[in-house]
Amino acid sequence: MEAMRIMMSAMWLQDPDSLSSGNSRLLMVFVGMVAVALIVQAIGLIAMAVGAAKARKRGLEIVEEVRLKLMPIMDNTHNFIQDNAPKVKIITENFVETSHVIRSKAQEFDVTASDLNAKTRAQAARVDGIVTSALNTTTDVAETIQRGIKVPLREVSGIINGVKAGLDVLVGRVKGAGSGRSNGRRDSDPGW
Repeated sequence: MEAMRIMMSAMWLQDPDSLSSGNSRLLMVFVGMVAVALIVQAIGLIAMAVGAAKARKRGLEIVEEVRLKLMPIMDNTHNFIQDNAPKVKIITENFVETSHVIRSKAQEFDVTASDLNAKTRAQAARVDGIVTSALNTTTDVAETIQRGIKVPLREVSGIINGVKAGLDVLVGRVKGAGSGRSNGRRDSDPGW
């Protein structure tokens, strides 16, 4: 490559009228080399063009084959979407409506559960009040019965003790009068 540049520079700098046979030969060699390079380049471009044409043809065949296989699928998909689009729309509308119904029923259930909970609490408080009242009444009744039995029993016991004491005194006087006790003993007798 460097040699060609030097040769071109030398030819360029020479006087245009002084074309010698040696220079003309070099010029022909150079022109021949350029022609050969252009021919090689043209052959390369032709080979690349033929390769590109073959690749293009093969690419078009592949595209056509893919198109032939995909078109029925795309047509079926398009038809499926067109047929089912209204159904899907109805289904989504039904889902929305069902969602609203479920939400309202959940709110109703919440209100009912809250109401039931409040009523249950009220009933529990009422039952607690009834049980407390019954227990208090039972306690009062037991105390009343206890007082009703204790007081008369105390009174009866007191009367019985009094009668017993009186009988002891009488029995003691009778025993004392029959045995002839002295008056000094009478003073020590607890019954006097």
